[in-house]
This record gives sequence, structure tokens and C-alpha cells, in this order.
Amino acid sequence: MARPRTPIGTFGIITTRRRNSGRYVARTRYRDWDGKGRHVQITGTTRPTAERLLKKKLSERDLFHPGFSGISADSSFPALVSYWLKDMDLEDRLSPTTRLLYERNMRTLVLPFFKEFTLREIGVARCDYFLKQLAKKSYNRARQARVVLRLALGLAVRHEILPRNPMDHVSRLRRPARTPDIFSWEELKAIRAGISAWEHRPIKAGPKPDGQLGQIVEVMLGTSARIGEVLAICLGDLDLDAPIPSVRISGTIVSRKGEPTHRQDHPKTARSVRRVALPGFALRAIGARLEKIRFTHPDTLLFSTRVETPHTTNNIRRQLRDVMDRAGVPDVTPHRFRRTAATAINEIGGLQLASELLGHSDPSITREHYIRRNETVNPITADFLEQAFGRAS
Repeated sequence: MARPRTPIGTFGIITTRRRNSGRYVARTRYRDWDGKGRHVQITGTTRPTAERLLKKKLSERDLFHPGFSGISADSSFPALVSYWLKDMDLEDRLSPTTRLLYERNMRTLVLPFFKEFTLREIGVARCDYFLKQLAKKSYNRARQARVVLRLALGLAVRHEILPRNPMDHVSRLRRPARTPDIFSWEELKAIRAGISAWEHRPIKAGPKPDGQLGQIVEVMLGTSARIGEVLAICLGDLDLDAPIPSVRISGTIVSRKGEPTHRQDHPKTARSVRRVALPGFALRAIGARLEKIRFTHPDTLLFSTRVETPHTTNNIRRQLRDVMDRAGVPDVTPHRFRRTAATAINEIGGLQLASELLGHSDPSITREHYIRRNETVNPITADFLEQAFGRAS
């Protein structure tokens, strides 16, 4: 039967001997951070002094390999941030886009406030104060800061640098009341007219507009897809000859620092892949675009630059904003088309159908962030109340 091992961090019998120099050496065997036993010794002027110094050295010995963490509760918060970023890379669980987003939020939102503190000094009250002050300026920034701060401090807890995560006890962020902004029918007419006027304006020099901006808008409105998802549609995603013409939303356009803009082979989440039936106006826009495409390979992008490279989402947003500024139509963003389409489907077909169109796994996300609540109560209530209380006196 195997002999049970002593726990990590324990030591055996201390032996002490006197050297020729007159100093005493206290020595013992210690089960170290990696489970291996090692001899640890220290010298002192007397036998009791040497034994006391050895016990003190053992009590302070880190049960983690110095190269594994290298930080303690007295380390600075920037040291934990560097350790956390390395741990994320080692784990390799996040997408590159999310990894860059987390690092950006940590460096721009959190680090400036906590950079002068040690980990021991970061408690519930300090975290709570930080988030409340940030929420006064922007709820979304406070929410993003809360995520990365919780993750970094959670790593410190898992690796036994801190005994608890102060983020577990901060007060809940209160989301400000907000009504999702959608376009009215009059605004949509003004947007379409403004884009048409811009695309058909006289051009004295340079290339003429090829109609893509208006076509992209029609497909966004006709599919409720994100701008990156629309720009990532390939010819192989189209099924226009079926009894019900449709498009498969199966990718998105990403632009990361240090990388060329490219098509990612899945949308925001893998569960967002969906096949959407095309309304007539979106089908006509796609048909007009297909007439100008030279290559018919299934991987060819439906919308692309003049040199057949992917559009960046920022360039389309900027172009749309510039065109709408000229037309005098304010606050036109790609995401408003998404919310506008979802609200229309919700009013006609219900919340579940709107959630499916958006590619959401949870209808509550659709209700909270994308649907403008219809304030009009069904007028049949007036008839029912009249029947109940409207008797002649």
C-alpha cells in the first residue's frame, strides 16, 4: 500500500548543527508547490534563532511557482492586468475580436483609475465607487468596465492571490430608461430619396457611384441583419430561384488592428446563422447588384470595393452619414434599420418571430434592446368596458 504524502506546504523534522564558524544551520525537508520534496535551510547566530528563521522562511514560501504568477496581494494592479492578458492568450478561448475588445476596455476604462493601487487595496467600496462614477458618464462604458474588472480580479481569486472577488458584492448597475429608436415611414422615404439623389448626381471627375450604398440599405432593412453580416453575404448564400427566395446569413466582416479586413465564417455568434426570406424590395436590390458583378464564384462577395476586397463597416457607416448629412436626415445608423425591421415584425407577427429574424437565442434580448413598445392598447377594451359599466341609469 502506497504511503500517503504530506500536504503541500508542510515540512518534516528540523535538524540543527553548528558550523566551524560558530553559526548554526537549521535544515528540513519541505513539500514544495509542485509536489516535490526539497531541502530548505537557513543559518543563525544561535540554535533557536536558526530554527525560528527557518520556520519564518517556510511560512512565507509561495505555494505557487514564481514563474506561474509572480504576483501577490501587494503587487500593483497593472501587474495583474499583464498577467490576466497572458492568461487569456494561454487559454485561447475567446475570439480575436473579443480578446482585443477586452484589452481595449481594460486599458482605456479601468486601468487609468486603478493603476496606482495594489491588489490588496482594491476592495468592494473602491470598485463600487469606480463603477458608479463611470456610469454617470456612460452606462455602456460602466457595463464594459465591470466585465473586464470582474474577470481580472476573478483570475486573482482562482490563483489564490486574493481571498475573494470584490466585484461579487458591488451594487447593480441601473440601466437608464431608453426607447429603441426606429425610422418612421416618412424618414425611410427621405433616406431612400437622399441616397438616390446622391447616387444619380452629376459627376465631373472620379468614378460614379455604383449603387451599392442604396442596395446595402435595402438588404439591411429587408433582412434585419447587422451591417457586417450584410457585407459578408456571398453569392453562394443566395437562393433566388427557390419558390421563396432567401439569403443565408452565415458570416460577418471584421477589421482588426494589424490584419486586413476579411470575412469571418460565422456571424456574431454561431447560433446567429440563419436563412432569411427576402421581401421584394430587397430582392430587387440584390438583382440590380448581381448585374454588375463580374465573377460568379460562390465565395464572391455580393458587396465589395472596386478591387473586389471587402468593404469595412466603418467606411459604409461614414459614407451613409455623409450622404444623409447632405440630405438633411439626422441620426441614420445601420443598427436603426435592424431595429426598425424587428419592430415591424414584432407588431405584425409577434416577438418570437422578430427574435428569430434577428438571430437572437433569447427573445428577452429582442424585447429589451430592439423593439419599440406599442403604446396603443387594443381599442376593443373600450367595447368591453362599455358592456360592463355603460348601462343606462
